[in-house]
Amino acid sequence: MRRLLPLLLLLLLPLFVQAVEAPRPKIGLVLSGGAARGLAHIGVLKALEEQGIKIDAIAGTSMGAVIGGLYASGYKIDELEKLALGIDWQQALSDAPPRKDVPFRRKQDDRDFLVKQKLSFRDDGSLGLPLGVIQGQNLALLLESLLAHASDTRDFDKLPIPFRAVATDIATGEKVVFRKGHLPKVIRASMSIPAVFAPVELDGRLLVDGGMADNIPLDVAREMGVDMAIVVDIGTPLRTRKQLVTVVDVLNQSTTLMTRRNSEEQLATLNKDDVLIQPALASFGSTDFGRAREMIDAGYRATRILDTRLAPLRPSEAPDAELMAARTPSERTPVITAIRVENDSKVGDDVIRYYIRQQIGEPLDLGRLQTDMGTLYGLDYFEQVQYRVVHKGSDHTLVISARGRRTGTDYLRLGLSLSDDMRGDSAFNLGASYRVNGINRLGAEWLTRAQIGDKQELYSEFYQPLDVGSRYFIAPYGQFESRNVESILDNDPVAQYRVERYGFGLNVGRQIGNSGEIRFGVGQAWGKADVRIGDHDQPSENFNEGFYELKYSFDSLDSVYFPHEGEDIGLSWRQYEPGLGSDQRYRQWEFKLDKALSSGPDTFILGGRYGRTLDTAEVVTSSFVLGGARQLSGFREDGVSGQNMSLMRAVYYRRLTPRAYLPLDFPLYIGGSLERGRAWNNDNEFDSGYINAASIFLGFDTPLGPLNFSYGFNDDDEQAVYLNLGQTF
Repeated sequence: MRRLLPLLLLLLLPLFVQAVEAPRPKIGLVLSGGAARGLAHIGVLKALEEQGIKIDAIAGTSMGAVIGGLYASGYKIDELEKLALGIDWQQALSDAPPRKDVPFRRKQDDRDFLVKQKLSFRDDGSLGLPLGVIQGQNLALLLESLLAHASDTRDFDKLPIPFRAVATDIATGEKVVFRKGHLPKVIRASMSIPAVFAPVELDGRLLVDGGMADNIPLDVAREMGVDMAIVVDIGTPLRTRKQLVTVVDVLNQSTTLMTRRNSEEQLATLNKDDVLIQPALASFGSTDFGRAREMIDAGYRATRILDTRLAPLRPSEAPDAELMAARTPSERTPVITAIRVENDSKVGDDVIRYYIRQQIGEPLDLGRLQTDMGTLYGLDYFEQVQYRVVHKGSDHTLVISARGRRTGTDYLRLGLSLSDDMRGDSAFNLGASYRVNGINRLGAEWLTRAQIGDKQELYSEFYQPLDVGSRYFIAPYGQFESRNVESILDNDPVAQYRVERYGFGLNVGRQIGNSGEIRFGVGQAWGKADVRIGDHDQPSENFNEGFYELKYSFDSLDSVYFPHEGEDIGLSWRQYEPGLGSDQRYRQWEFKLDKALSSGPDTFILGGRYGRTLDTAEVVTSSFVLGGARQLSGFREDGVSGQNMSLMRAVYYRRLTPRAYLPLDFPLYIGGSLERGRAWNNDNEFDSGYINAASIFLGFDTPLGPLNFSYGFNDDDEQAVYLNLGQTF
């Protein structure tokens, strides 16, 4: 028996050696930064999962931190693919909420024929410049919604897969590796491309994109204790000399040089057991989010090519079902037990709380919460409005964090309009508005609008909400305007009057959701009308007006400049009364409608205006005006007037440039319009009859605002060219 024992041990020794020598290596996945190109990481993960390769740790930078963080928190590959293909990247990579979520008063700011960009000023009057073109409002909301189930996991080693994210301290240039923290905010910091995204303040540091310090964080993965690494390099290649033709190319190249240098340093540390995957992405740009499917496929193909190299990493048995269950995300819709507001802005906590419709005791409604965040941000008081869910036992507290704008909440906007009737008569208008926000905790504001040129105007309104939701308000105002009005007799112009009007009034009203408003007001005005051109025997007039009025407005357009869907409706009724100081008693009303319909790049806007003066009144002071681009094209601006008017129009335009996926999107449109209108008086025989008009135009939606070049003509033998910056329709 003793002789058989050594023989038995000798026979069993290979089995023991095999068991000792073949433990599964601990595998780390390293995902580099590269903006949109980082979507290739999803294809890499898909190929690795198909081969059954288990990842034990993930280290990511920038877009690599986004994909890596989602995967580490429990997202499955099919979920990541669906997200990459379904996200509205243009919306996610901007700050502006969808226009339907913006409060109605902020929508009306766009209608003062002013450009969309505004300059902000601090309380001391200094100009406030942001730290980045994009503040990251929508991106932070997106990350928070996607990671709601893991946002309270402070130790990243406790995620289904241990995770690290890399950022850069812009003040010192140091690499910052996050092992703990608020996961959505950490990922947001890791992808803060300098000057494009505003830096993230975290733990006393000002953080930007991790690619500046460590774009391929292989060293970070090794510090996590992995035995070997799968490294995915999707960095942007350097441009050739011939490709450097613009200042943007040079700036991009400068950033690429910095990231490639530290990337090469990391790649130089690869050992024989590590695997390097470099998807073929030379034809993809850092903003090609619209080509997500192609980049995912590129990552998948690049990984499958290495099947032989990856074969030793495959498990000998099928993945443990219990282990795969651990990869499933925890509950993503917790029941909210409390709501707390963190606020350092000019408005009160109760104002912020009013806009949060989440019910206590109900599951977190992410869709509705996203809308509420957009509405709050649209108030223009906040640099960012974010949320997080704090879990403590069975309690789930929804925390709303509202940070006031450091760049200031007072805004200046400008606008320009030029027209020429090609007969030597031209008109120009230059406008500006200044809005002081946050005068008190309810959100009072003071708006002043001025315009010089063919039509002069000065308007100032103090807007005071009467409740925390700004549902009810009171708005006293004062105004001055001066404009030209033609006096026409027997269909022939006999004089052009310059009408000056001074006035003041008081409105009370109610906002109706984010799309509507109704106002009732009383006002007084006085002024004079002097003959400017024509028969100077026509009498000058002094007048007094006293009135009360009712106005209803509705605006659901997705864009005020080049809309693709929605409606714009306005209805006003005014009655002039001697008891309020008016020289005459008469009534006027006006209705306007624009409806936008789109199919792909093609858009139609159908609508018009209709106004009536119902009683006897002085023609010069009671006239409506038409004329200008798409307002009976061919006539100069305000070139047609009458106590009654009608206008029908159909406008068509088509986008010529492909959609971009960053806010620096410069869409170019070409279009035209068909119009039919009429003006007539009650007190004389003037009736223009129906006039048919048309226009063609080229529109360019620039960062400053929409720039429109138009040529219009009509069957009254009038034609004109127009240039508008800020006003489209």
